[in-house]
Amino acid sequence: MNQDQVVKVNKPVANTKHNHFFRLIKLLLQSKTGTMGFIIVFAVVFIAIFANILAPHNPAANNLGDMLKPPAWLDGGSTTYLLGTDNLGRDILSRIIYGTRVSLLVGIFSVILAGIIGILVGILAGYYGGVIDNILMRIVDSFLAIPSILFILVVLAVFEPSIMVLIVVIGFTNWVTYARVVRGEVLSIKEREFVKASKSIGTKNATIMLKHIFPNIISSFIVISTLSVATTIILEASLSFLGLGIQPPTVSWGGMLTDGRNYLATNWWLATFPGIAITITVLGIIFLGDWLRDVLDPRTQGRK
Repeated sequence: MNQDQVVKVNKPVANTKHNHFFRLIKLLLQSKTGTMGFIIVFAVVFIAIFANILAPHNPAANNLGDMLKPPAWLDGGSTTYLLGTDNLGRDILSRIIYGTRVSLLVGIFSVILAGIIGILVGILAGYYGGVIDNILMRIVDSFLAIPSILFILVVLAVFEPSIMVLIVVIGFTNWVTYARVVRGEVLSIKEREFVKASKSIGTKNATIMLKHIFPNIISSFIVISTLSVATTIILEASLSFLGLGIQPPTVSWGGMLTDGRNYLATNWWLATFPGIAITITVLGIIFLGDWLRDVLDPRTQGRK
């Protein structure tokens, strides 16, 4: 085969990829919730990456002379502190911007960890079945029998809370969801003709799982992961609110809620704006996750 023929063979592959990309963009623009979710998620990621540039003040800098200043549009407010200051004179807007990093770090990396464990367990259990399936599923049942929040609280009480500890403990408590879903997908996929054909020609089990089964479960993983990030952000904020999550001086939205809960009656902005940030971020991720489910789920596509 000469070079011209190679180019001709490769062109349709590239065109297919481009067509698939533009199809996704078209489907995204056709969905109001999907578009809104994408805009919110993109904005949150952008803020997290460029927090040190976007934040007008040092989020940890105390200024007791400017403590409990209201937002700029209220009496006594100042454009220097657009969303006001807290009980130590720290800029609320800057703290919210920096808190975005913590929420995304914990949310994304704990989901990645849970996904790696869950996919590995789910593929092994579904593909091999028998004794291996029984052992792995009993382990899954054992994890499901333990209240996840209780397990997290015990671990955080033993180890000093930090971003890394939170990522690990949340990842190790959420992997069972992936394992059960992936196992069900693998039980169906391994009965298909292309898997049986690969076995018949002597393809190694590891190769079949990696090249034939894994690509067919990735869409389910993406959908579950997207929605799991939202619940993980709420969990991290809840733990920080209880004082068992991210510790000062690291800024977190949950920690800001803790600082502001005693001032709700008089200085409402201390807790309100971090709460709004959590709500908007979680809604954006949920909207994007719902759109991804509609696009990637073949059962949903079949009804359209």
